[in-house]
Amino acid sequence: MLARTITHALVGLDARRVEVEAHLQRGVPGFAIVGLADRACQEAKHRVRSGIASAECRWPGVRLTVNLAPAALRKEGSGFDLPIALAVLAASRQVPPEALAGHAAVGELALDGRLRPVGGVLAAAEGARRAGLTHLLCAAESAPEAGLAGIEPVPVRHLAEAVAYLRGELAAPEWIPVNGSAFEPPCADLADVRGQERARRALELAAAGGHNLLLAGPPGTGKTMLARRLPGILPRLGAEEALEVTRIHSVAGLLRSDCPLLSRPPFRAPHHGASTAAMVGGGPGPRPGEVTLAHRGVLLLDELVEFARAALEGLRQPLEDGVVCIARAQGSAIFPSAFQLVATMNMCPCGARGDPAAECSCSPQRLAAFGDKLSRALLDRFDLVVKVPRPRAEELAGGPSEPSAAVARRVLAARKRFRKPPPPRTPGAEELLTRAVERLPLSGRGRARVARVARTIAALAGSEQVEAEHVAEALAYRSPTELRAQ
Repeated sequence: MLARTITHALVGLDARRVEVEAHLQRGVPGFAIVGLADRACQEAKHRVRSGIASAECRWPGVRLTVNLAPAALRKEGSGFDLPIALAVLAASRQVPPEALAGHAAVGELALDGRLRPVGGVLAAAEGARRAGLTHLLCAAESAPEAGLAGIEPVPVRHLAEAVAYLRGELAAPEWIPVNGSAFEPPCADLADVRGQERARRALELAAAGGHNLLLAGPPGTGKTMLARRLPGILPRLGAEEALEVTRIHSVAGLLRSDCPLLSRPPFRAPHHGASTAAMVGGGPGPRPGEVTLAHRGVLLLDELVEFARAALEGLRQPLEDGVVCIARAQGSAIFPSAFQLVATMNMCPCGARGDPAAECSCSPQRLAAFGDKLSRALLDRFDLVVKVPRPRAEELAGGPSEPSAAVARRVLAARKRFRKPPPPRTPGAEELLTRAVERLPLSGRGRARVARVARTIAALAGSEQVEAEHVAEALAYRSPTELRAQ
């Protein structure tokens, strides 16, 4: 006897249709899973057998073969447990095989038959909808996530509930659709920052124009504090952007059950010990890295020079293209990576450079080695470079600064102006930009980025043209040679 269920395997962020075929035949009792299944998938034999027994169903005492088709596609993870169990029950006629028509299934089984959520349910639901299926059997915690794809989820907490539903003994359990985030932790507020007006201005420009920002200065000046307040002044994601970001975090297994839709730009701050694969993605799968998890949001690299040079150089292509291609012998995957890079760093190994109250003890050799950790090609990709000085005593003793809510309103207004055609540059602005290419000097990429920053400054000022003063301010943020000259 033969029965089939439908599920999906993840290849990068895409869901590929997989037919789970269960075949019963006479012979020595046994259970085999074929179809290029990884170890977690092979271990489903033990979870499925215990789960079926816990659901008070009969285990077929014959030779059982489960095939995951297509056989050439690698299957990874424990999400195949539920479709395998349902295929076995349908093949042994404990569940009507025709009841599985129009249904896909995904979920991990516990030994007592409970259903556990797995990553990638949103991608699997989207794949099922594209294939013309109408229902998705999944864990109850994953139902709001699956509902975002426009398919009807069937939330079940135990395999026995799935069996009763397919037999027609139980109506489809109810679930509550969630149109937005049920829980959002508060963002840090700019009102906590004392002084640092130039750095605050650069942060506002970065939020309004989506620019990459580098904050450099002595320890304790508030560089990290400023960087962590950038998400609080960014606009919320649009409907399509929120679904895209949610899909990425679902595949990575980072989506919370109480927050099925991510409406805020993501914020990622990996430790400086992160490997190249952790930063850009990798693994046999492959899996998304930090640059993809920060898609449509912010990637903070605190203490930039402490990261491995290979990991930093791996950021150059995603910063330019907005995507990262991970190639492996088993296949390749393309992940989106349109993120804002925000980094902080000291000016020298001891951290005293740039601080009038301290004396740098670094030798020329140490300074040269420190500077060599960052390539010019990477520094050229920062639109805004700001030296953050030590705040004065009266600034630290002052009252709260302008809150994030007020800055966020200006940022949103500037972004609305970007929907119009780009404002023209005045002759004076054009002449200043041309002279800067020769005198700074600026690369072709640098010139384009200065022009983008000048346009953002004009948008924040509400100007219909990009004036020379806007270009001058953009050039003041541009030169990364400050870091070597100090």
